[in-house]
Amino acid sequence: MNKQKLKDLLAISHHYGSDPGFLLAGGGNSSYKTKTHLYIKASGAALSDISKGGFVKLRRDRLAAMWERKYSNEPKEREAQVLEDLLAAREAGEEAGRPSVETLLHDLFAASYLMHTHPPMVNALTCSRQGEKAARKILGDAVLWIPTVNPGYILARTTREALRAFREKHGGEPGILLFENHGLCVAGESYEEIRTTTDRLIRKIRRHTGPAPEFSIAGSGRDEAALDRAAKLAPALRMLLMEDTSILTFHAGSTISPFLAGKRAFTELSTSITPDHIVYCNHEALFVPGRASIEDQYGAIEEGVHHYRQSNGISPLIVCVEKLGVFAWGESKKAAGIALSVFLDAVKVAVLSRSFGGLRHLPADQVEFIRNWEVEAFRKRVGGGSASGGSSGGGPSGGPSGVAPPGGGRRGVKGKIALVTGAAQGFGAGIAESLLAEGAHVVIADLNEDLAARRAGQLNRQHGAGSCLAVAADVTEESSVIRMARETVLSYGGLDLLVSNAGVLKAGSLEELDLASFEFVTRVNYRGYFLCCKYASEIMKIQHRYSPEYFMDIVQINSKSGLSGSNKNYAYAGSKFGGIGLTQSFALELVEYNIKVNAICPGNFFDGPLWSDPGRGLFVQYLRAGKVPGARSVEDVRRFYEAKVPMKRGCRVQDVMRALLYILDQTYETGQAIPVTGGQIMLK
Repeated sequence: MNKQKLKDLLAISHHYGSDPGFLLAGGGNSSYKTKTHLYIKASGAALSDISKGGFVKLRRDRLAAMWERKYSNEPKEREAQVLEDLLAAREAGEEAGRPSVETLLHDLFAASYLMHTHPPMVNALTCSRQGEKAARKILGDAVLWIPTVNPGYILARTTREALRAFREKHGGEPGILLFENHGLCVAGESYEEIRTTTDRLIRKIRRHTGPAPEFSIAGSGRDEAALDRAAKLAPALRMLLMEDTSILTFHAGSTISPFLAGKRAFTELSTSITPDHIVYCNHEALFVPGRASIEDQYGAIEEGVHHYRQSNGISPLIVCVEKLGVFAWGESKKAAGIALSVFLDAVKVAVLSRSFGGLRHLPADQVEFIRNWEVEAFRKRVGGGSASGGSSGGGPSGGPSGVAPPGGGRRGVKGKIALVTGAAQGFGAGIAESLLAEGAHVVIADLNEDLAARRAGQLNRQHGAGSCLAVAADVTEESSVIRMARETVLSYGGLDLLVSNAGVLKAGSLEELDLASFEFVTRVNYRGYFLCCKYASEIMKIQHRYSPEYFMDIVQINSKSGLSGSNKNYAYAGSKFGGIGLTQSFALELVEYNIKVNAICPGNFFDGPLWSDPGRGLFVQYLRAGKVPGARSVEDVRRFYEAKVPMKRGCRVQDVMRALLYILDQTYETGQAIPVTGGQIMLK
């Protein structure tokens, strides 16, 4: 493939791959062909950022020969035979790529380029009762309609026959193919031709449907009672669905609410309309009737999940609670987000299809074929969805993750949900980044909302979208802490680790420090820790109820000043001494829920803003307060404090993280205050 052809193929792929109005879960397909070779997107590759290496080069003579082979009539055996032949059609050196299941279909067209997408505006036609009739009326003879059949070889064979008949009738190629209950293919000789044809098609359909519905973010309208209720249900549902890891995300809004008015209203969304909906959010969603009391609602959810598993042999990926909202489950935030986005795509199609007689669901036999098709399972795995589709292994009956492995193996934090306060800078920022590197999902909570948002954006770019979330939080205000906890739960489904790191320090002698400053330090360091523990433990107790063996953690980042008095720093030391008292007391209270509560007492983090900020850092404060006799500069103060440490350096983030990972790993320590001070403070 020459450079210009590759450039055009990448341009087509990137254009539609980055537009959520065309593709589901990074799916879709693009290809380019010469007389001898077909270049097609590898199965599982994402069009949005695909490069040359994301395409598989196949020999067209070998693809053509496949039509001469007689394949088995048994679907599973047939598709395995077809896959074997597709792999054999790869050119030498292409063994790393797995050809798309649609390879044979792409090879049928005379045009050089083919783009296959799933726009909801087009699926309003393909997934509607009157779709074929409406397509003829709106688009005329430029379109070829392919009736719904099993994907893979059968779809390619059906399309081959339909193309042959079209050519005989019209003497040429169709520029547009509409696959019933599937999507759209546009053929052309250039990027510009495909884009022009597609845009014209969308405009014609939109004249009949109007614009696609928009989805507001979860919690729009600020129905606080509904959000509070969803936040109480999410941890229970998360643990009921728990496998190795479990992430749940919540959505509510005006577009989805009419479908949740009752079981009859939900019928429209109760089963799948395209193969992609089966792959990424299962063949059907679970609808849970609403109940007045929270206890009765817990019972309805537990009963619904149990019945779904018995009926389907898998867990639901989408759980809709009557008159409340939608919970999407996945083994990661990415998988949960994919499940939600694909389900909401079905909602869009349902709304738009009303212009063409309403939804036409996939036939039951095709649903079963796709559910059991290895090709789609592979695509889901490599595409970031939950590979198992939600097995029945979690919750009280299945044994959740989080239980210490036999033999005392490392529990780790991969897939865990962590909330770190004061995480926009300093120790908190370092802890948040280290937890992300260990595979956790992290909420960065901080009073400085802008800094937290910038920090989260940077970390999401490094670790993947959705890995972390920025939340504005004032730990001294109860309402703010409640919102922080609720945002955590509605975004990730629960909470496994609270790192109470937010803290302040104001130094000064008894003569210098006023009451307001003393109360400010106490309010943040002592009251703030209490409030965070209070509302974090509420979430954890719900999780414990549904997974009694699951371990969770609360860790306060205390200080060496919580272990030993500090001259002219009594406000800070007193609040930290109090923090250890809270830690020990909370540990005794929460141990029955498998919530371990411990404190880490770091030495001085000299390189962080608490010490080194040129305007407000402790080096400057201590210099002004005269805490270091004879000190004339910040450097003098720093050297003075470094000399107090037997290891001759300040504490670092990695030192604290080693202590934190130890705390999380073990299951037989609670109520401890662990010094990480380079030998400056030693336990007696």
